[in-house]
Amino acid sequence: MIRSILADMTPDPAADRVVPPTGHTAWLTQFTAGVMAFLAVFALALSMAAGRLADRWEDALARTATIRISAPEDQMQVQTEAVLALLTTTPGIAEARALTDDEQRALLAPWFGPDLPLDELPIPRLIELTEEGEGYDSEGLRQRLAAEAPGAILDDHDRWRRPLAIAAGRLQALGLGAVVLILAATGAVISLAAKASLASNDQVIRVLRQIGARDTYIARAFVRRFTLRALSGAAAGTLAGLVVLWLMPSGGDAAGFLTGLGFEGFGWLWAWTLPLLSAAIAFAATRATAFAKLGTMR
Repeated sequence: MIRSILADMTPDPAADRVVPPTGHTAWLTQFTAGVMAFLAVFALALSMAAGRLADRWEDALARTATIRISAPEDQMQVQTEAVLALLTTTPGIAEARALTDDEQRALLAPWFGPDLPLDELPIPRLIELTEEGEGYDSEGLRQRLAAEAPGAILDDHDRWRRPLAIAAGRLQALGLGAVVLILAATGAVISLAAKASLASNDQVIRVLRQIGARDTYIARAFVRRFTLRALSGAAAGTLAGLVVLWLMPSGGDAAGFLTGLGFEGFGWLWAWTLPLLSAAIAFAATRATAFAKLGTMR
């Protein structure tokens, strides 16, 4: 198989003259490969960004939990101290602390504004805890809280992690699916362009057959030319897509999903697999089309 591919891609100036170097099939192949590669860069970046976002959310929520204490004002401080004392003796908890009024006000500010009067409202007290090692026994901790601080409720963030992980995973799959569809569309268009080129060179092909040229020789000329066109067009489209992604704002530590769209580290190298995939698809599509078309041109 590899020997056949190398033979098909070996330069042959005489055979290359069978395929016109210019014309509508030439620019159509390069233009299609370039545009599709440009779109595939963004689809791949979307998929990888979704994966990074899922990991970031998982890391932020997996090792932390929150205890909410709802109690009368005269019991709030007593129950808070009881919960903190309980947490210090709980295996698997590295740190626990009660959020200050300023921190709770900052959490509620996006919904109620910065001037929320916490002193006048029955706001629950929040305690943030951080896991260590293999974590803690959440069910056992809930039972201890119910016994020693009836107003305390444990939120281990599982209800937040699961939907976020599922959504990010589906978004990642959507991005990869878009890449597959884009490459499939590239192959379809190149197949049509190759078929049109073969049809337009019908007389040349008949003459080549009369002087002893085999279909394999003729097909190789088309395969080689269309594969190189797809490779050059996809490389240009990939480069354009990477430049656009590089120019997009990063957003720094507060980056959201759209500002974080792009590649990181070796992810930039993954984008350069797209021209190779486009060339491979062009090779397979043109080869299959060429032999099928030549078989009908008898």
